[in-house]
Amino acid sequence: MTELLSKEQYAAIAARLEPRTQAFIDGEFRDALSGRTFTTTNPATGKVLAEVAACDVQDVDVAVAAARRAFDDGRWQRQAPSARKKVLLRFAQLLEDNAHELAVLESLDSGKPVSECQNVDVPETIHTLRWHAELIDKIYDSTAPTGAGAVTLVVREPIGVVGLVLPWNFPLLMLAWKIGPSLAAGCSIVVKPAKETTLTALRVAELAHQAGIPAGVFNIVPGGGREAGEAIGRHMDIAMVSFTGSTDTGRLFLKYASESNLKRVVLELGGKNPAVVMNDCEDLDQVAQHVTAGAFWNMGENCSASSRLIVHKEVKDQLLHLIGKHLRDWKLGDPLDPDNRLGAMVSKAHFEKVRSYLEYAAEHKLDVVRGGETEAGVFVQPTIIDGVARDNRLFVEEIFGPVLSVTSFSTLDEAIELANDTVYGLAASAYTGSLRNALRLSREIRAGVVTVNCFGEGDVSTPFGGYKESGFGGRDKSVWAHDQYTEIKTIWIDAS
Repeated sequence: MTELLSKEQYAAIAARLEPRTQAFIDGEFRDALSGRTFTTTNPATGKVLAEVAACDVQDVDVAVAAARRAFDDGRWQRQAPSARKKVLLRFAQLLEDNAHELAVLESLDSGKPVSECQNVDVPETIHTLRWHAELIDKIYDSTAPTGAGAVTLVVREPIGVVGLVLPWNFPLLMLAWKIGPSLAAGCSIVVKPAKETTLTALRVAELAHQAGIPAGVFNIVPGGGREAGEAIGRHMDIAMVSFTGSTDTGRLFLKYASESNLKRVVLELGGKNPAVVMNDCEDLDQVAQHVTAGAFWNMGENCSASSRLIVHKEVKDQLLHLIGKHLRDWKLGDPLDPDNRLGAMVSKAHFEKVRSYLEYAAEHKLDVVRGGETEAGVFVQPTIIDGVARDNRLFVEEIFGPVLSVTSFSTLDEAIELANDTVYGLAASAYTGSLRNALRLSREIRAGVVTVNCFGEGDVSTPFGGYKESGFGGRDKSVWAHDQYTEIKTIWIDAS
């Protein structure tokens, strides 16, 4: 973990930043072929950060052609595993050498607190790349038991050119989750960052090239979903797309694949994640700390956020009191002040969406236990709303903001039913002092990640993805992530 700087030091770094704004294609920065740009702003202040190249289908075609040439001539995929590993480790070191700059750039572009960028996003990005780099020469292929008449090899081969389409809530970390295994596998990549948060991806591409990743292997095409994202989804020379974002957009990528080359599609989508708290917890104050972090970390702009508190009626009031106490330490304000744990919503449009739920709660006279207000700019107070029924919008819809809905239950069966009463199935948390209850909750809640007596997503060694409308086709993180960037080939050698 890199030591936090002062507010003044972070401001000084921000003042001297000169972010990259062009697309990065075939080893060089270049304008969009149309000459068009889009404006990216600091959501916390509304000030313009940069005018960024607005790529469209023409630029995607050029980037994919460069990636295809690089893949076909083997400049990356045919390097020895140890050679690719060495380059990726050098890449990770360059990220570490520039950790403060990346943290500030991420904070400015997204509204995230710089302390979270510095303590979580940047170090986890570096760790993810190192982990996948180290795995390159540790994944073994197989033989099959075919007897003396043949020798059979079952081998992995890189799938080809892959499109990586990123969300705006964790720009650096989601980039790492995708480029780590795809580059380790030997693929060439075309990355489309979210339009709201493009700047760190462009800086990372520059450092990747500096580390020795060959031209054409790592390409960045900034732009809108309709202009650049759809072009990636429909491109006939892209073999696979990994997308993290909304469920509605995920459906579009399946449509694009079906109408083009049936490319492989891996989706990590939305969530409406339950935190189930039983009445037998050993330390309710510790539970309160985890629930607070689960609901309000990253301003609730987190697909695995614990946005539904499903709590036993006997401990509900005490738990809400404890959560309120811990929220006193969650200061809201200037993202470049390391004392603040809550920053701005990522954009004015998203702020208005989140505010609409607060207005809905007020109109329907719901019990707003804490918060419920907005502050100057695009800041939303951490909000707790009690007595939320299972047919209420706050129970059903993904808000993607700092809003925690509270629903009580009486029995374990009722808790499980409430937890599973959602179209999503990404993550869940279960809090209990009973091993029997822990096992039943973790087994019967339909979610890709279930944590017991804590909030989290595991670590880089554990797969991340969801059930139902939260995901499709594969998992991010862990050794399983490598499988989705490879094809499995059987080689049968007749020895008779």
